Amino acid sequence: MPHSKASLLKAVREHCLALPEVNERLSHGAPTLFIRDKKSFVTVWIDGHHDSHVAQLWCACDTELRAHLIEVQPEFYFVPPYVGHRGWIGARLVPTSDLEELTNLLEYAYRLVAPASLVKLLD
Repeated sequence: MPHSKASLLKAVREHCLALPEVNERLSHGAPTLFIRDKKSFVTVWIDGHHDSHVAQLWCACDTELRAHLIEVQPEFYFVPPYVGHRGWIGARLVPTSDLEELTNLLEYAYRLVAPASLVKLLD
């Protein structure tokens, strides 16, 4: 079933804010999710970023997984500007985005950035 930009943002928020000690605030004009209000792990550019008008999710990732995802779904995943050099991945949020795949990516990003004591709460 197709999703609107608003429903995709709502799903990202709900999933991330349910993780331990996550909060949201604007960063560079975009909703950004932080752990303990310090380390970001997800940014949502709901109206796109600069010259792209496609909603985008940028999140922490490791370079191996990022390379794999971009290789198998280059129309969906990309290396985002500014944070790509840190291994982050970008995902184009389109009406047919797979919410389960996105929530798995969000939790993966959280696990990469969160301290071990918070990751243990998930397990």
